[in-house]
Amino acid sequence: MRPTFDVIVLGLGGMGSAAAYHLARRGQRVLGLERFAPAHAHGSSHGRSRVIRLAYFEDPAYVPLLLRSYELWQELAPAGGAPLLTETGGLMLGRADSTLVAGSLRSARSHGLAHELLTAGELRQRYPQLAPSEDTVALLDPRAGFIDPEASVRVHLQQAAAAGAELHFDEPVLAWSAAASGDRVVVRSGRGEYEAGSLVLTPGPWAPQVLADLALPLTVERHVLYWFEPPGGVAPFAADRFPIYIWERADGVHFYGFPHQPGPPGGVKVAFFHVGSPCTPESIDRQVSESEVAAMRRCVRAHLPGLDGPLRHATTCMYTRTPDGHFVLARHPRHPSVILGSPCSGHGFKFVPVIGEILADLVTRGATAHPIALFDAQRFAPAG
Repeated sequence: MRPTFDVIVLGLGGMGSAAAYHLARRGQRVLGLERFAPAHAHGSSHGRSRVIRLAYFEDPAYVPLLLRSYELWQELAPAGGAPLLTETGGLMLGRADSTLVAGSLRSARSHGLAHELLTAGELRQRYPQLAPSEDTVALLDPRAGFIDPEASVRVHLQQAAAAGAELHFDEPVLAWSAAASGDRVVVRSGRGEYEAGSLVLTPGPWAPQVLADLALPLTVERHVLYWFEPPGGVAPFAADRFPIYIWERADGVHFYGFPHQPGPPGGVKVAFFHVGSPCTPESIDRQVSESEVAAMRRCVRAHLPGLDGPLRHATTCMYTRTPDGHFVLARHPRHPSVILGSPCSGHGFKFVPVIGEILADLVTRGATAHPIALFDAQRFAPAG
């Protein structure tokens, strides 16, 4: 006889670990299945830091979800441990009419969020680490900061297990199926078969494979994260002196970065945003080329000259994107017992706890009070 659960969560990265936690807290008998070890570096939930911000340039519709996410991050902070969320303030830099600055300002004004607008001169005075051109302005989001992704996954998993979830690691899922009645699912792994009333799919960059039956227009991108050692030391880039930032260059390319974080790999992290090459989890090139490092260094030299020192570390991660850049959070259009919790288009980690809450709502209540109409998978269905 197959082991039976109320719900199975497929994939225990950022979204899956949070879903398992929220479901187990509600008394659900949860099985979580993960193909790698906990908090691994093979997908999209690693790299020591992820940006969190409120003045959301992508769409003001995200702001209510962000406000709830902040509450949940603070509730989740481990007792006596380092906080998962560090608020440093955040700069959205570019020309006044840039997508980044104009969109951030629209969200801030739409939701009455605290913010400042800074000129190039004010930026140089307040943040001498930056080298803005005269036509650069910035929106300062005082509540922006960063999340520790690996610690977040570990804490969610620990709390899920403490609430009774059964979590299996190093156990890839081979297939899943839903009963015609719509009230049962079967999941097959290399160790056997499991049955449940519901299935939550949070597969990250494996989404094109796991959701192949939906033929969603998903792409997976390879991205590179870099840590440079400031020649003058890390003190000017400490979290109490230097904020997170996203910068839209004159050519439309976005890059972003963080304050220094103590501990390995050292240095200060910076990366391009959505400047990546198509890949799959099986084909991704994990080596970082000299030409990639040189391109990042040219950007650093022009905009943050004090960071133009030795490369301490570089690693890759994957973004799974939709054509419109928005998430997919919805019921499977043909299988109501199956809930979709991926992809998040490279900007989802800040939402991890509220997405976990949403996925738990869809399983246990059949709906959620959170605004998720923007994320319906059926928006990609052919017209007619």
